[in-house]
This record gives sequence, structure tokens and C-alpha cells, in this order.
Amino acid sequence: MFPDLGVCPSLAKGGTPRCAPESSRRRIPVSAWLAGVGLLIAFLSTLGCSVRAPGLSMAEGDTLVSVDYEIFGKVQGVFFRKYTQAEGKKLGLVGWVQNTDRGTVQGQLQGPISKVHRMQEWLETKGSPKSHIDRANFSNEKVILKLDYSEFQIVK
Repeated sequence: MFPDLGVCPSLAKGGTPRCAPESSRRRIPVSAWLAGVGLLIAFLSTLGCSVRAPGLSMAEGDTLVSVDYEIFGKVQGVFFRKYTQAEGKKLGLVGWVQNTDRGTVQGQLQGPISKVHRMQEWLETKGSPKSHIDRANFSNEKVILKLDYSEFQIVK
């Protein structure tokens, strides 16, 4: 038989509720509490949950994130950078895009997590009309407190 977890043990025996004396209660340092909150926010954002940092001017309830990307396939000479910039601006994202010497396209996206995830899907599946995407690698996804860029730029 399992104990009734909804009943205080001292009440279950017919007694009065007992609380730990003030002197025996452990206090958590503020720095440890803040570190825990930061870890919780980072964990929730990896699950796709939205947490809004105070004082941000972005959409209500949307965590800001930054993610690096590299796209493989036929992505050079097909206006991939131009379409990427246009799609990023349409979604309200900032960052950059450039060709590499390896024949890939790379860059960084920053903005609300829901919009960044939509852009990641676009980079993986759509791209420019004449492109052919073999694969997309995303790395260094992290929660940020403020945007590092003011617009979405094509780097030459």
C-alpha cells in the first residue's frame, strides 16, 4: 500500500502541522538562484518553449536566439544569398549570409526562436528557386539577450 502523498505526515497521525524552525531552513544564494533560472531558460528554449527576457523589444513571449548555418548542394550561382536575405528580412531576422570557398553558403541567424526555426526549415527545404539543397548544418544555437546585428546582410 502506498502512502497518501497529499497528506502531511504529521497531520496523518492526527497531529498538528510542524514546520522546520527558521534557523534550520537553508537559504539559496541569489547567484545560485539566478544561475538556475538561466539554465531553466536555456533548457526550455531547446525544447522550443518561449521565454521572454525582460526589456526586449521583440515579439511578446519569444526568446531571442542565434544560430550558425552552412548549406550544402547547388547553392552558389543560383541567387541563394539574395533569396536568403529576402526571406530573413521578411521574417524580421538579422544576421548575414556568404558564399564559401568550399561551394557552400554559410551565415548566422538571430531573432525570435519561432522565426529562426521557420528560417531554418526554409534553408533546409526551399532555398532559391534554382538551388538544390543536399543538406543544412546548424550549430552554436544559443539564447541571446540582444541582437548583434541591425539588419540581414549579404557578405561578399
